[in-house]
Amino acid sequence: MKFWNWVKNEEGRTLYFDGYIAQDSWFDDDITPKQFKAELTATVGDVSVWLNSPGGDVFAASQIYTMLKEYKGKVTVKIDGMAASAASVIAMAGAEILMSPVAIMMIHNPSTVIFGEAVDLQCGIDMLSEVKESIINAYEQKTGLPRNKISKMMDSETWFSAKKAVELGFADKVLYEPDQDESAEGFIFDKVTVTNALIKKIPKAKQTQPVAETGTPHEQLLKRLDLIKY
Repeated sequence: MKFWNWVKNEEGRTLYFDGYIAQDSWFDDDITPKQFKAELTATVGDVSVWLNSPGGDVFAASQIYTMLKEYKGKVTVKIDGMAASAASVIAMAGAEILMSPVAIMMIHNPSTVIFGEAVDLQCGIDMLSEVKESIINAYEQKTGLPRNKISKMMDSETWFSAKKAVELGFADKVLYEPDQDESAEGFIFDKVTVTNALIKKIPKAKQTQPVAETGTPHEQLLKRLDLIKY
């Protein structure tokens, strides 16, 4: 069974990336860098990549990530199911990353199987450490998060819902959500800005009427507002 395919429409090509990631495919049920390159470079123009993969070979994923970053057209990654492990690295190559509201993303530490003496095991540990650093590079470039924070997320095998991924910067938008009216969006204010706005609304002393005995004198009101500013 073939897990990758693409179609072309007015908005550019749509490429479906569905399955495990591997360097070689013996049964044509994995996605390899060679297969993916042939599909990606078949024509030119913008491309949308629908991604659903549990991950796989990190080095194969690194090749595919670089292919997408080098691609001349705009690459939009749309996660419709899962972008886990090495597949999450590939997702980071998108100029824009969109997630279905029911999609999931997962990041964790790389792993391997090592046999041999103590020196062989230590070499494996050192290799995994450097592989982890290379993976963090992709996450850091996309999210802007501190490397130590990303590292701790990987240590804990962290799963993200679509909204959480957007919140942390691993994705740009949740698919199918209505665009918010800018006038209806929340706003940020600070005490100085509000106080200055109030001061501007207070008429100058010569414009005010005589203050009743129960009111606050003009000069005193200004002094109180001035104190609030600081």
